Amino acid sequence: MQRSIGGNKVEQETGIYIFCSIQTQEKKEFGTIHFEGEDRETFTVHYQDAAMVAAEVPMKIYHPNKENLMLHQQVISNVMDKEDTVVPISFGNVFHSTEDIEVLLKNLYPQLSKLFPQIKNKIEVGLKVVGKKEWLENQISKDSKVMQKKSEVSKKSEDAGYFDRMKLGEMAQKFFKSLQQEIEQDIHAPLVKYSDSAKANDPIGEKMLLNGSYLIDRSKEDQFDEKVNEMHEKWKDKVDFKYTGPWPAYNFINIKLKVEEST
Repeated sequence: MQRSIGGNKVEQETGIYIFCSIQTQEKKEFGTIHFEGEDRETFTVHYQDAAMVAAEVPMKIYHPNKENLMLHQQVISNVMDKEDTVVPISFGNVFHSTEDIEVLLKNLYPQLSKLFPQIKNKIEVGLKVVGKKEWLENQISKDSKVMQKKSEVSKKSEDAGYFDRMKLGEMAQKFFKSLQQEIEQDIHAPLVKYSDSAKANDPIGEKMLLNGSYLIDRSKEDQFDEKVNEMHEKWKDKVDFKYTGPWPAYNFINIKLKVEEST
């Protein structure tokens, strides 16, 4: 690609953007992507039985805006449709040449060779459980200590009630913590039994009661789905489920930071 500056044509430097790693010794392509105004072919760069899925792009810093992030994820999803062992790479890694990526693969190979058998034929799914407003309000209204403190605070002036409001906030946090523990025991724990690995991540927002990630074998995907549906039927009047996936094993791989350090 060329740009005109002051009437002169200058060559724009190109780089190689990487999306994910797969286990293969075969040269492969995963379709065309429309990126930076052009159609670009995806291809693989290899070291032994490890490969990076890549595309040639303008050499620059890429910002994680919605469009770029969606494209990055779409390429990985396309790879997952065709490959049973996919190691996701974090957004925005661009290299000067395929030779640089070969060096990167050589440096990462000890980690990749251990990861490949661990995640072979496995996918990640996510389950967020959010309490319905009416149910949460009903539950907290049953806590006599919280309601008593709330009544006391409402009767005091803003200055006089400062420490009481702090205490009320602590009591509310303790109440929600108890609900989160109940959800972990009743929803998360049974799903862990159907997973190869599982994590209860930090909740996002004050109404979220579970933020779970689960690494499951593709052969057990239907069985896991059935268990999630069973839990949903039990809790649907009290909470909302947000069930997502399949994803590559984002929450079970720490190679992303090491890739950035290697660059």
